[in-house]
Amino acid sequence: MNDIQASPSAVWCPRVTVACVVADGDRYLMVEEEVAGRLAYNQPAGHLDDGESLASAAVRETLEETGWTVALEHLIGVHQWRSTEHGDSVVRFSFAARALSHDPQRPLDKGIHRALWLTRAEVAALGDQLRSPLVLQSIDAWLAGQRVPLTVLGSLLSEDRYP
Repeated sequence: MNDIQASPSAVWCPRVTVACVVADGDRYLMVEEEVAGRLAYNQPAGHLDDGESLASAAVRETLEETGWTVALEHLIGVHQWRSTEHGDSVVRFSFAARALSHDPQRPLDKGIHRALWLTRAEVAALGDQLRSPLVLQSIDAWLAGQRVPLTVLGSLLSEDRYP
């Protein structure tokens, strides 16, 4: 059966996620979160919501998980990975973003313990506590100068809550 004939429930769909590498000098904005009963560290990241652009999702997730409002500057890359946490395939869009302002009173998403700034060496030292290998891969791609203009992303969605 080809894709056109497949029923919607039979079509495989990966989880689409977004993440932001937010740098301040040699430090990176990270979140400490509880995942499946253990502490894990990640960039501000999360799932793309229905009707939401990739850029909007990245800005929204960063605000919800850290209290930081950011401006996206570049797409760092698109990465595929099979999660060891849930076994599903993940397609992750990693963005470089600049911190604009912080609201320390803003409640953080459920499961997020805190936002913190760590150096690359401190992130690497977390080892198995990293939510995925994509965390360090995104920082390293950014450090290597990998930058793709945001104009490569297209959206025909009428709703874009976080331009």
